[in-house]
Amino acid sequence: MKSKVLWIQGITCNGNTQSFLNYPNMEYLLDRYDFLYHPFLDSSLSVNEALRYDKKFDFLIVEGAVSKEFIRAGENFYQSVKKLAKNAKYILALGTCAVYGGIFKEKDPKNITGVLYDKDEEKGLLKEFKDKVVNIPGCPAHPEWIVFVLDSLKDRGAVITDELKRPKEIYGYLTHHGCTRNEYFEWKVDSKDFGTKEGCLFYLQGCRAPTTHGSCNRILWNEVNSKTRSGSPCFGCTESSFPRSNMFETKTFMSIPADLPVGVSKRAYLTVTGIAKTFHIKRLKDRLI
Repeated sequence: MKSKVLWIQGITCNGNTQSFLNYPNMEYLLDRYDFLYHPFLDSSLSVNEALRYDKKFDFLIVEGAVSKEFIRAGENFYQSVKKLAKNAKYILALGTCAVYGGIFKEKDPKNITGVLYDKDEEKGLLKEFKDKVVNIPGCPAHPEWIVFVLDSLKDRGAVITDELKRPKEIYGYLTHHGCTRNEYFEWKVDSKDFGTKEGCLFYLQGCRAPTTHGSCNRILWNEVNSKTRSGSPCFGCTESSFPRSNMFETKTFMSIPADLPVGVSKRAYLTVTGIAKTFHIKRLKDRLI
């Protein structure tokens, strides 16, 4: 039996919808889920009907940040989400804006919030429905992540989450895991330019992969690529600290990164990097191609 889904949008750039539409097995998905409303897919309901929907259904997907002042299709979006949440079996906060407030919160910090969290504080609009909520941050979230959560809840009725209600199967890893540049990271060989295949982007180019929870280098985009593989630093878009200023710079204090890799102490970092600097491995200094 198909699960009923309502996908509604708050204050958003449509990034998660665009990402979702790149899911490579859409026919499989549409055989399992009935999108009563989706902003880009053929749906049985209009946006007005969706925001007033008063029957029980399976999944409420909220894309975008929320604000008490935001009006969607003549309805107060904040109140519409609260009403829909009562009838939804599960609630997915989709994308960093829906999870933490995201870039829109930077513009209007007093009024903008996430579905469950305000940045990383639990004071979003659906606190009373916490047990129903699963957070899928990302700017945008990977389509495979979205379908994994839908299928896990549909088939097993549960998904294991961390302290921020993010699925551990996705966010239990760091973006650093699976990065093709890890050997450069370990031997502290820096990349001086964007778009190259050589060197680590953490030390000079602002890469947040060692501090960011996500599976971008394990579940590849379009099944072939990721930011770091293409020569661009990870921006840390799954974390509540996103966005930050000067995203292409690594903030340092006396040449030590201000934010060290998760779980690494300052003493350990200094010891390991000090040893690594004494080695000069020609293979890592040469161009791959």
